[in-house]
Amino acid sequence: MGGATDWRGAALELIRRMLPPSGRVLLVGPHPQLVVDEVAAHASAAHVSAAHVSAAHTPSAAVLLRSYPDACALGERHPGLAVFCGRLEVFAADEPYDLVLALDGLLRTHSAEAPAAAWIESLDALAALVAPGGRLVLGVRNDLGVDRLVEARPADRDGADDQWAPHGFDPSYPSGPGALDAGLESAGLTVQRCYAAYPGRQAPRALLAREALTAELPDALTFPLSSWGGDGMLVADPLRLTRLVFRHRLGEELAPLWLAVATRPRLVSESPIGADDAGELPLGLIEEGPALYELTRAGLKHLPDGAEYPVPTGRVVEEILVEACAREDVKTVRELLQNLATWLEQGGDAAAGTDSLVYDGERFAAIGPMAALPSTPPEPRVVLCRILRRFAVRLLAAGHHHPWPWPLEADQLTLTLCGMAARPCDPGDLDRARKLDAELGQPVELAEQAPTYRDLVGARDRLTDQLTAALARVARLETKLSYRERELVRARAKLRRTHRKAIAYRRTLGYRLSRRLARPRRVARKVFRLLSG
Repeated sequence: MGGATDWRGAALELIRRMLPPSGRVLLVGPHPQLVVDEVAAHASAAHVSAAHVSAAHTPSAAVLLRSYPDACALGERHPGLAVFCGRLEVFAADEPYDLVLALDGLLRTHSAEAPAAAWIESLDALAALVAPGGRLVLGVRNDLGVDRLVEARPADRDGADDQWAPHGFDPSYPSGPGALDAGLESAGLTVQRCYAAYPGRQAPRALLAREALTAELPDALTFPLSSWGGDGMLVADPLRLTRLVFRHRLGEELAPLWLAVATRPRLVSESPIGADDAGELPLGLIEEGPALYELTRAGLKHLPDGAEYPVPTGRVVEEILVEACAREDVKTVRELLQNLATWLEQGGDAAAGTDSLVYDGERFAAIGPMAALPSTPPEPRVVLCRILRRFAVRLLAAGHHHPWPWPLEADQLTLTLCGMAARPCDPGDLDRARKLDAELGQPVELAEQAPTYRDLVGARDRLTDQLTAALARVARLETKLSYRERELVRARAKLRRTHRKAIAYRRTLGYRLSRRLARPRRVARKVFRLLSG
């Protein structure tokens, strides 16, 4: 199951809300072990409760896999699951299912031993397994997602088991959210919600409905979703590119992955079987470390039973600083850093960073939950040094321009920034800042933040421009030096001619006679000065 989407907290919460209390559930294709365990545990609990009520509708859960070894391993791990092995097109169910989960898409439902069916044909076969009133949850990877635009390595070179056939030649594969909705409707399903998964297709940790993406989301919400994990080869900075996607409200069109929730219309003569019992679908689910939040109309709600609070407004501090550094606006940098130092001294979040703080012009607010601090509260000067060092490392790693060309290392730039904040630091404070970073579990080093290809090209072009300007200045100085050397040569030649003329003049008879006649007069003048005393 290499290359399968690693769904975690956000997808698990969505599945929990849709699992029917009594009904049949089908997993199509490979799924993470957490998802399979959740479905198996729910089916087992529902089976026990249904055994005391009625045996007419025995709840069950089934899994359809293409891989025989995976099917055998799954059957051994969950004996209560009905495990089927084979292609989706030839799978014949005894009766339809109330919930069908295909979170990994349809590419892994084909077999290498037979020609692959078109995507729309596979969707029709999958939709036929959904009972009236039941739901289908389908994951679809976007061929033009923002993650595809930043990766240097082609997507079909990951070596996963769904890449035995070339991808991108199927005209029925969805080219966007509209095409996905049309495909589901042509299969006889009605779209309830379509979620955009971020930040990547390999390990999504946030699901945002299209109703949320059409509005202007605050930076405190979109900035964490723009960060990128992993050690892949990058062409462009995913943070900047994804920020542009959200800023131009293209979050759904350029999402790395779509997760569609569709339902088959219920017949009038039939009673509900659990589709409505799952409750209203959330507007969004966001996973932040171990914490899980639900996006609501008013803000964020900590799950499962946390309070609801508004999302803080303002711009991300790191973006303000990067923009000011690019303009060489030292005044803005100084004022912002001094305000940040004052905020920390007044009890601000000591575990925050410039990438986890927003500033609305008056006050700072932390993005996400506060990290646990050491038992001994650190000094505000050390906290500020840690924050600015993290910013210096990220600034230099990304190749951004800044108005201090002399600091070539992050530590030197950190000391410069601390001085601009009117809180001077020394190398000892830098060591304590590194120790605090390690205690918080957030160490950052320049080698870990490898620049992307576009950053390298930009840095090369910037250095080329600086080198061209330096060579032009050297050429002007060499021209000026050549002119001065010629002037010096002419001056020396004129001096030599003057010197030769002076020597020739001293050898003349008139000059020697005048020198001898003038000598008695000088002697008499000296004697007269001595006598007149």
